[in-house]
Amino acid sequence: MGKYNVIIPAAGQGKRMKAGKNKQFITIDQDPLLIHTLRVFEGDLLCDEIILVINSEEKPEMEALIEQFGLKKINKLVPGGKERQQSVFEGLKAVEGDPVVLIHDGARPFIQTEVISKLVSKVETGVSATVGVPMKDTVKKVQGGLIEETVDRTSLWAIQTPQAFRCSEIVSAHKEAEMNDYFGTDDASLMEYVNKPVAIIEGDYENIKVTTPEDLLFAEAIIKKRKEDQ
Repeated sequence: MGKYNVIIPAAGQGKRMKAGKNKQFITIDQDPLLIHTLRVFEGDLLCDEIILVINSEEKPEMEALIEQFGLKKINKLVPGGKERQQSVFEGLKAVEGDPVVLIHDGARPFIQTEVISKLVSKVETGVSATVGVPMKDTVKKVQGGLIEETVDRTSLWAIQTPQAFRCSEIVSAHKEAEMNDYFGTDDASLMEYVNKPVAIIEGDYENIKVTTPEDLLFAEAIIKKRKEDQ
């Protein structure tokens, strides 16, 4: 299996966290949230390079974290754009050659390397791929505060990151989206936009995105559980 590069957008301010700062700097189990995420890729032998997309005003803080925690795979700190999609595109522009590229939320610290390996293997067969999990809750379509219908959830998945692509293909999709002023909800949706198939790799429900204050409680619980399982 070949190696991959990973782009981690970490420029957003995370207003839903209500922390008054970039949520990537919030401490979980004594270390910043972003560090938990970066350590996964720093320790993965298949990861060749980490490209961190940042708010340019936070560059000194990011550089200090990288040095403090001894991270060696971050060779590029790329200023992000106004929207996440633009930030990812800036990160993609910094990739050299045409490797397998993963795009992963900085606020998802619990991705497992086994899942990453499955993503890389799938892309090497010529198909883009994303991590997801089957929906567990009943899903209803609502309009004007009233339920219109109950949606069959057997084919519904909650999509996570990483999402994995051949670099040239996702760059091409971003270029077309930018040209047509199209904004997708994730990078997989851009591949859908240009009619390219995206496979689903089943992950796990622990791969949460830390977005709200309540998520910090879940994150602490996951860390505690994993320590106990070691």
